[in-house]
Amino acid sequence: MFIVVINYWHTSKLKSERKENVQRAINKLLEKLYRGLESEDGSNYTVYTGTAGIALLHIHLHRRLESGPLAIGAVINHLLKHEDDRKSCLDRLAGLHDTVCTDRALPDEALNGRVGYLYSLLYAQHHIGEEVVDNALISKVASSIIDSGRRLSQQEQCHCPLMYEWHEKKYLGAAHGIAGILFLLMQVKDPSFNESLHTLVRPSVDWMLSLQFPSGNCPSSIGSLSSDKLIHWCHGAPGWIYMFIKAYQLFSDEKYLEAAKRCSAVIWERGILKKGYGICHGTAGNGYAFLALYRLTNDQKYLYQAYKFGEWCINYGKHGCRSADTPYSLFEGMAGTIYFLTDLLDPSNARFPAFEL
Repeated sequence: MFIVVINYWHTSKLKSERKENVQRAINKLLEKLYRGLESEDGSNYTVYTGTAGIALLHIHLHRRLESGPLAIGAVINHLLKHEDDRKSCLDRLAGLHDTVCTDRALPDEALNGRVGYLYSLLYAQHHIGEEVVDNALISKVASSIIDSGRRLSQQEQCHCPLMYEWHEKKYLGAAHGIAGILFLLMQVKDPSFNESLHTLVRPSVDWMLSLQFPSGNCPSSIGSLSSDKLIHWCHGAPGWIYMFIKAYQLFSDEKYLEAAKRCSAVIWERGILKKGYGICHGTAGNGYAFLALYRLTNDQKYLYQAYKFGEWCINYGKHGCRSADTPYSLFEGMAGTIYFLTDLLDPSNARFPAFEL
């Protein structure tokens, strides 16, 4: 019966209707977003909760419908053919690497640490050209993340070859923890990094796999190994799924694909959230997991599931969900929901913003 529903849902007429529904919702939400931004003070420049995230949304809208700030600035200036400004952003971005690689007080996680910087380098390289960021620089940053993880693992005598912590807590999810760090380390293509991928990153992914709950969900931290509760991109299966998918692509082992499918099953069962509509800890972020599996497998089931989560988001504000601390931002607020809905219009090219490439 499920297959029949999916096949009917995928007919050209319904495809056209659902695209129109999504487009109308995007237009309405953009009106609300612009009105809301008029009252914002604009002093937060970050990708995740500030103006750089709004800029990233507009790059996305431009492409679909017709560190972080430095990387985004470089891409914007590249698109506008402002070569001097582009070069300035890239030079300043690369110039951060000494501090990033040597400052032991700096965390490694994605939102505030070395891996976020690594993503900025990869983002600039991906959207402008490989020649604009030296692969040796990317490998150096990745190696500093490896060294940090190995050092903590040895100090704590952990079973996992790489261990990381943020605010003295060993998180496991995509935002602050090992899943996000390993996923982004697996994006590094420099041949000099291959040994680390096979001897340290892959065994760490295997250790993470051993922690997956029978439900398919995943723990949020070392201190919560028995708590099958959170279904968020930042904490739980919706963030871990990207690590498993990338491991399957790199190492061609079916166990990683099966782990990703178990993640998707629990997201489908429990991933509509009253916490909000955003991408960090909301329904839109959970919907991205289905788009990732759809791109990998071309199974229409996952596209159907992504759109059903999209339907919830189309009715933004009508479910009694909590208001976000930064209600118009990319990761917590409306901008991220708009980003997800826009990706539903072109699911084969969908990417979780500021995380996937």
